[in-house]
Amino acid sequence: MPLILVVDDVPAMAEQYAYDLKRLGGYETSVATGGREALERICSEPVDCVILDLEMPDVDGFEVLRQLGELDLNLPVIVYTGTGNYDRCIQAIRLGAYSFIDKAESMERVVREVENAIERERLASEVRILRKRLDPDSALIGSSPAMQKLRQEIARVAPIPSPVLIFGESGSGKELVARELHRLGQHPDGSFIAVNSAALPEHLVESELFGHERGAFTGAASMRKGAFEAASGGTLFLDEIGELPLPVQAKLLRVLEERLVTRLGGNRTVPVDARVVAATNRELEAEVDGGRFRRDLFYRLNVHAVRVPPLRERLSDVREVAEHLVRTTCERFGMRRKALAPDALECLMGYEWCKNNVRELRNVLERMIIASDGNVMGIEAVPEDLRVVPTASERSLLSTPEGGGGAGTQRFQELRAEAERQIVLRALERHDWHITNTAKDLGLADHASLSKIMRRLGISRK
Repeated sequence: MPLILVVDDVPAMAEQYAYDLKRLGGYETSVATGGREALERICSEPVDCVILDLEMPDVDGFEVLRQLGELDLNLPVIVYTGTGNYDRCIQAIRLGAYSFIDKAESMERVVREVENAIERERLASEVRILRKRLDPDSALIGSSPAMQKLRQEIARVAPIPSPVLIFGESGSGKELVARELHRLGQHPDGSFIAVNSAALPEHLVESELFGHERGAFTGAASMRKGAFEAASGGTLFLDEIGELPLPVQAKLLRVLEERLVTRLGGNRTVPVDARVVAATNRELEAEVDGGRFRRDLFYRLNVHAVRVPPLRERLSDVREVAEHLVRTTCERFGMRRKALAPDALECLMGYEWCKNNVRELRNVLERMIIASDGNVMGIEAVPEDLRVVPTASERSLLSTPEGGGGAGTQRFQELRAEAERQIVLRALERHDWHITNTAKDLGLADHASLSKIMRRLGISRK
């Protein structure tokens, strides 16, 4: 049941409003008799809507609206007034209030206004969630050569309904790639079901994947569809596929070939039409040679292979990834938006992130956000074990010859372009993106030379 907070410095008025809202609208209600108390309650209680008096001593309604705007809570506020001064109500709307009412309005109208405010915020919240899901930049961030190549591979493979096997280290973003394959695939409106094979207890793996009938085992009180049925018409993502027990691998192979599942404890086959995308951080060919993974299943899954580059192979993307993570983390925590100072960004771009890739970067940034008091996080906020001093020898790569062409040098050229991007970006961060000073630091002739390199490497300040 939604919780409505009524804020008025006249306790009798606040209590009466709260009582009528509960009586007519069925809402849970809470009362605050001042702006300061209101802000404390909003930060400590799951408030869904606020009815706010503007004229209060000490912290008035306008100050409450200002502070709510800084907190960025997306909380609907209805202001009410007994003075008839609607100019002040319009001022409140400009500060973020949802609407205004007169204290003389009937409570039936007030209840309708509250209902509309809560419904509008619910719809707005759904839109925000959908935009995050559908925004391609929210999934695969970065403009390095490695990420450009990954996007091209995804675009090429996505429309084809065959299985896809994603290789990548832990924390590199394999599920994001799977979601992008689904989004660009033939059935983007279908379900996307993710199953972490490594997290499933061995005795429940078959039930989770294929479902079970009532009484199939102790605790199976009712029939349950498995992941394959749930994903039918969409995409089934099997993460850490190398962790599946061998008997389950045999059943998985049969389902992939026949497109039929038999629930545990049943004898009826159920047709399924789910595209299977699997992922692993293991070398599956070595697992096959060691007898830990079925060779026939490996070949059945490995129709299309996509490799997700580790973050250390695209360090020039750290700036874009870090800025995105800081923004989304502050939104998730309900905190004022923070920013990374150039020296902190340069430091993060110099670390290799070998332990857990993007997930490690995200965890580090969360710690920095929580530990930092100011709005800008400098190098002092970066954990000491991550602080890397850039070497002058890196810059020599900018003046080395391009070398010959041919397929044999493609991988080298990709690595070289990524190294160049990283060096240039770190130097730009060091000089706060001052082109002339950066060019001088890198030993280039003038700012035009650096601008030419930036265009070639696809570098711009977003």
